[in-house]
Amino acid sequence: MKIGFIGLGIMGRPMALHLKQAGHALFVPERRSLADEIRAAATVLPGPRAVAEAAEVVILMVPDTPDVEAVLFGPDGVAEGLSAGKLVIDMSSISPTATKEFAKRINDRGCEYLDAPVSGGEVGAKQASLTIMVGGSEAAFDRARPLFEAMGKNITLVGPNGAGQTTKVANQIVVALTIEAVSEALVFAAKAGADPARVRQALMGGLATSRILELHGERMIRRTFQPGFRIRLHQKDLNLALQAGREMGVALPNTASTQQLFAACVAAGGADWDHSGLVRALEIMAAHPVAKDE
Repeated sequence: MKIGFIGLGIMGRPMALHLKQAGHALFVPERRSLADEIRAAATVLPGPRAVAEAAEVVILMVPDTPDVEAVLFGPDGVAEGLSAGKLVIDMSSISPTATKEFAKRINDRGCEYLDAPVSGGEVGAKQASLTIMVGGSEAAFDRARPLFEAMGKNITLVGPNGAGQTTKVANQIVVALTIEAVSEALVFAAKAGADPARVRQALMGGLATSRILELHGERMIRRTFQPGFRIRLHQKDLNLALQAGREMGVALPNTASTQQLFAACVAAGGADWDHSGLVRALEIMAAHPVAKDE
């Protein structure tokens, strides 16, 4: 297929390259920050409108709800370049409510829309092993499946537009709270005088095991807090959860407290730490690190 890809950052770049490797043609908008490997793999066009005109399918992978709206509907935006029958896939993590509105506006132009946020982080993007949670019609999903299979492994059509983003918000609640639980456990163990590396190794064999304990627990011990997935982006996702919770009358007490720990990290200059860096907020509160920073 002819694929337009907008948003070529930590996640988007390897995702786009996997599509190229799968035999699809890539079209991307000009940016000074475009990596040489993207310039070599893609046709570079002036902006989102030109990308939409050239492509059959346009994929977005940008940071937040306002970014998606600007790329789609701003001046020289994707919507201006669409013609009937094209497909827009938003793989960003944004508001489920706004997603439904964006989908309707794209549908009104005779085009299909899928919200397809992902989980798996930079590692999953590079390894083409992302979990992809999709909202939209079954026909659009079937059309996009070969593209999803080039970028991920666990691919699920959850429901209509907005359902993918709702699933991603739920995912981010689980991930954040599990990072917080692993952080508490390792700070507790270290303060008690146990070797946190050996504690983690022991826990990996029991009911407490998880990918967060495996990957992020190791980051906490090795002090490798370069992203990864940035704290400021996880903050954004938890804000979506808390906003939706208020709208629905759903209490999310542990989501709120974990958001406060992320806020403490940001106040300490950690907005761009990997989200496993949440442990540092608990280390400050305990006046004891899990391990020494190198």
